[in-house]
Amino acid sequence: MTGVFLCRFFCFYLHKSPTLANQFLHAMTDVTNAKATRNAVFLVLVASLGYFVDIYDLLVFSIVRIPSLKDIGLNAQEITDKGQFIISIQMFGLLLGGIIWGIVGDKMGRIKVLFGSILLYSIANFANGLVHDVNTYAIVRFIAGLGLAGELGAGITLVSETLSKENRGYGTMMVAVIGLFGATAAYAVAKFGWRNAYFVGGGLGILLLLLRVGTFESGMFKNVENSDVSKGNMLMLFTNWERLKKYLFCILIGAPLWYVVGVLISFSDKFGAALGAKTLIKPGDGIFYSYIGIAIGDIVAGLLAQVTKSRKLTMAVFLVISLISVHFYLSSYDITPEKFAVLSFFMGCTVGYWATFVTIASEQFGTNIRSTVTTTVPNFVRGSLIPITIAFNAFNAKYGYIKSGYIMMGILTAVALLSLSQLKETFGKDLNYVEIS
Repeated sequence: MTGVFLCRFFCFYLHKSPTLANQFLHAMTDVTNAKATRNAVFLVLVASLGYFVDIYDLLVFSIVRIPSLKDIGLNAQEITDKGQFIISIQMFGLLLGGIIWGIVGDKMGRIKVLFGSILLYSIANFANGLVHDVNTYAIVRFIAGLGLAGELGAGITLVSETLSKENRGYGTMMVAVIGLFGATAAYAVAKFGWRNAYFVGGGLGILLLLLRVGTFESGMFKNVENSDVSKGNMLMLFTNWERLKKYLFCILIGAPLWYVVGVLISFSDKFGAALGAKTLIKPGDGIFYSYIGIAIGDIVAGLLAQVTKSRKLTMAVFLVISLISVHFYLSSYDITPEKFAVLSFFMGCTVGYWATFVTIASEQFGTNIRSTVTTTVPNFVRGSLIPITIAFNAFNAKYGYIKSGYIMMGILTAVALLSLSQLKETFGKDLNYVEIS
């Protein structure tokens, strides 16, 4: 009775005192806004740390490729051949995983992807520290690739759908910047042994899994969760020509970045030899310095997009200067490890458009297939390393490492710029809509 009386008295008093009522409503609004802000900040932080672990686990093989394969008994030529085989198997896992996790994200929610993907690749990394032969190594990296495929797409989708259209660029920028330092962490930990590097990667994943308890689902997904609209239907991308073109263009604009990291830097020992290096050029060093550069480039790209209010212009600028940076690298005869470190950092800065590229893909499509697109696009870009490597090896057999490096970068950049010109500007676009089959 007392509770009922107090409620009636409170309502009566607010009715008789409009000023107090307004103050009360403003106070409640402020509390709600403050809570929403805290939730958004926490979400960006968790997504950023998730991408940190993702990048750590994704690149740890490139960093420990030579010592790990040497340790299990491979010779110099086998280290190159089997190394390409293992990284191709990992990329195939990313391709397949991108499809699976993207569909799960649209059908069952973005949060389930964040939990399921990290659990899978954490277990795989623990297993990776125990391998003793090439085939087991490849199988475990395939499983790790499956798990790694879901992390970035789900995180970017959540951030894009939760933050305001004016600020989501800052959110996705922070996810990429913090996440990319996972490469530097992998480089530092690898100095304590390649098996320990994998064990630490698995442990970081489990810690992140615990941190994710309490993260909340996207409001836009909740709005369509129980509706009759088709969700996570990847066939929608192939039954409409305009959607298919848009999807393919989103993939092609990111290919030069992964070529720079996955070929020019990951196999820099071979490029260094072709450039007449008198000291061994270590790919692990290149990964370390290039990812510091990519993190800085992502900050610059994110801020440039916010200032110019154009993600397309930002992408075009970075694609052009990345072509220039690769020229400096491929023309650096008698290259030294010190010069290689500087060039790796420079190339990293110029391909630091990863967050901008993924955000463009996320903003191109409706809520009911956004997770599918945002998860598959970056993984198809990573997976494009398979045909890129095949094409590069074909050119290399005829023209050698240096000329082939130029040819592939020229082709990929031209295709990326053409694809970019066909996409619509999405800066400030309202994302609360669905695709109709």
